[in-house]
Amino acid sequence: MMPEHAMKAALRERAAAVEAFLARCLDDFRAPQRLKDAMLYSLCAGGKRLRPVLCMSCACLCGGTERAVLPFACAIEMVHTYSLIHDDLPAMDNDDLRRGKPSNHKAFDEATAILAGDALLTDAFVVMCGAKAPPDRLVQAVATLAAAAGSAGMAGGQELDMLYTGKPAVSLEQLRQMHSMKTGALMQASCVCGAILAGADFAATEAVRLFAAALGMAFQISDDILDITSDTATLGKPVGSDVARGKNTYPALLGLAESRRLAEEQSAAACEALRPFSGNEADFLKSLAVYTSRRTA
Repeated sequence: MMPEHAMKAALRERAAAVEAFLARCLDDFRAPQRLKDAMLYSLCAGGKRLRPVLCMSCACLCGGTERAVLPFACAIEMVHTYSLIHDDLPAMDNDDLRRGKPSNHKAFDEATAILAGDALLTDAFVVMCGAKAPPDRLVQAVATLAAAAGSAGMAGGQELDMLYTGKPAVSLEQLRQMHSMKTGALMQASCVCGAILAGADFAATEAVRLFAAALGMAFQISDDILDITSDTATLGKPVGSDVARGKNTYPALLGLAESRRLAEEQSAAACEALRPFSGNEADFLKSLAVYTSRRTA
């Protein structure tokens, strides 16, 4: 593994490449200006850019290049941003703050926010087709991402989240299933698509998938913990909202101590999955997994 400061520096460097691409990714789309403004408002609102960085890192891990997969990686961030816009809507989580700024529907209006999310999701498939990869790899990666975002992935997970909210008898297995769809599916696709685009064989792709599954769980548990232990200024979004809305979370089900232990266990599993790999990319991803389970923001 690499020191945390080196991992964060590498994360910032790749995130900067993502930011630069996202700032111009809509230039060729002839959208109404207000709609484009709403899309860019959320798309360029900052964040760690974890998912696109994971896509690029896993591509490099498997012998690909950052430049070749950058459009695909940034398209994943477009899909992620659409989901955040829609999650914040009054009909969903009804959050007024995202990344320290008013949510999209507060900055614009509900109808524009819905359309901005719809457009980001759809335009993402145009952008991802700009990745430099053989057609068969690109088609496989597109299908993988579409499945992760759809009814058996992120959208289905959000439906389960709404069904489970306020329900006291949700089991640990139900909670895991919900989060593996809502959060884990897109994170897993980010990693696996990078491997696919790089031409990884079955064994390497499976190792990346196992890494991503454990990382996604560690990330979600940490997110649930931070909703209790952090503050709005640090997170850039309201804290305590999960409890207030009666959402089912790992701390609510297991308590803080056990949730922290489980997050550490999953980060260790993520590192173990990368045992077949060596070098800087593997060290970066292992360090990122450890940091994910201990992060404070």
